Amino acid sequence: MPIIHKLDHFIVNQIAAGEVVERPASIVKELMENSIDADAKAITLEVENGGISFLRVTDNGTGMEEDDAKASFQRHATSKISDADDLSNIQTLGFRGEALASICSVSQMEMMTRQRNALSGYRLVNHGGEMIRVEEAGCPEGTTILVRNLFYNAPARLKFLKSPRSETAAISELTAKLILAHPEISFKYISNGKIIYHSPGTNCLLDAILTIYGKDVKNELIAIDAKPAGSSLSVSGYVGKPSLARTNRSHQSFFVNG
Repeated sequence: MPIIHKLDHFIVNQIAAGEVVERPASIVKELMENSIDADAKAITLEVENGGISFLRVTDNGTGMEEDDAKASFQRHATSKISDADDLSNIQTLGFRGEALASICSVSQMEMMTRQRNALSGYRLVNHGGEMIRVEEAGCPEGTTILVRNLFYNAPARLKFLKSPRSETAAISELTAKLILAHPEISFKYISNGKIIYHSPGTNCLLDAILTIYGKDVKNELIAIDAKPAGSSLSVSGYVGKPSLARTNRSHQSFFVNG
């Protein structure tokens, strides 16, 4: 009797989710990068309990029509690439089409989305990879994704998460990097009801640095801007004066093609 068999859809999604969703910060990364790819100019992140019980990302990006919103929950469904040639010319942060399918398979997810200039939007509810509800709804332009009860159906994985405090720290670090990498976007990060970061989105790196590190650090920086003659490469940013020297690299950030 054959012993090799095809895994059912639920098990496949659970396994694939392990490659994308390691912890709440993994979800934050995927959702906020989707917002950036959607041309959002303002992104709000709200978390409670380190993102384990509640996590919400709201943007004012392009939003989606009903069919695209439903398709976004399917594995390997993406608007970023169409054929193999596109793989050599990736212009977006995400392109695999796995994020939402992986996240919803191990959580209780709700999406609210509305295209720009559309009269109404749509609300989609998905629990554990199963679509529970799709309905027309009034909502702001852009997309909001709410993730509740991460790993509620995978207790073995829930057990290996770190404390809410540690998970919050990982989310805070990731959010700080995104603020520095995208000073053109206004980010608001709220943890347990408290505003942690709120960047102005002025497209000024120094303003983003002020948001993360404060005025004392901002006032002790030296600007760099170099482009060797005949080269397509350039380097720009800020380095700290000796007074800001640290014994570790925790305040060092490097972004390529940012």
